[in-house]
Amino acid sequence: MSIILDHVNYIYSQGTAYEKHALQDINLKIEDGEFIGLIGHTGSGKSTLIQHLNGLMKATEGCIYYNGQDIYDSDYNLKELRSKVGLVFQYPEHQLFETSIIKDVKFGPSNLGLPALEVDLRAYEALKQVGIGEDMIDLSPFELSGGQKRRVAIAGVLAMKPEVLILDEPTAGLDPKGRDEILNLVSSLHKENKITVILVSHSMEDVANYVERLIVMDHGKIMFDNEPKKVFTHYKALEQIGLAAPQVTYVMNRLKECGQSVNTEPTTVDEACEEIIRWAKKKGILLT
Repeated sequence: MSIILDHVNYIYSQGTAYEKHALQDINLKIEDGEFIGLIGHTGSGKSTLIQHLNGLMKATEGCIYYNGQDIYDSDYNLKELRSKVGLVFQYPEHQLFETSIIKDVKFGPSNLGLPALEVDLRAYEALKQVGIGEDMIDLSPFELSGGQKRRVAIAGVLAMKPEVLILDEPTAGLDPKGRDEILNLVSSLHKENKITVILVSHSMEDVANYVERLIVMDHGKIMFDNEPKKVFTHYKALEQIGLAAPQVTYVMNRLKECGQSVNTEPTTVDEACEEIIRWAKKKGILLT
């Protein structure tokens, strides 16, 4: 299973005075089971790109293939595509509208025309996956905390049994505890369900801690596409487009500039600690 973007371009308000080239010659392959981070400054094209992946937006030029099929073919089933490529928008709680949690989660699979029993099973399974207990399912979604609302919104997508889960800034507006809970949940879903995850985020620490592949966008183009460690070695280039590397990257590079023989690739606190311990042992320094 894969998603392939072949020379994809998208122009807003084409042919008018407000014309804007939002995506420029995007060539991209997303493999089955990947955990991908997508970052870029405001207006870089991140949200436009992800809305192309399940056909919510149609490319001005180029082709998109899902499992080898062109999604722009006249007989292609876009409704089925959107059940396979699930998109959780930024502030997904704004998408909640039903009178109870269980009704909200059932909405998607019900629209697929599934038998009532299958709809029920999918809804209960999805809520269990995101940690919402049966004692809460009859509550109004609007009685929940911000983090709980995000969980319900994610459950609504999971109930569709997607092969790809796309999350647009899923931790926006949450406190640190809520942010960690959502990201740990997403990581668990990736590992246990073997689904492809695409995480859009502004937090360099978040993508450094969780994703396996990092795509950086700038003015509608792909600037970098590599494992996070490799991408963050270009931290000065990232700064030029309004981004930054994780704080650990700056610490390790500062040590290097001060003449210490450390590897500057660590991007998490744990990796940095391991590298500093290795360096200290080599120097015969006792750390306490």
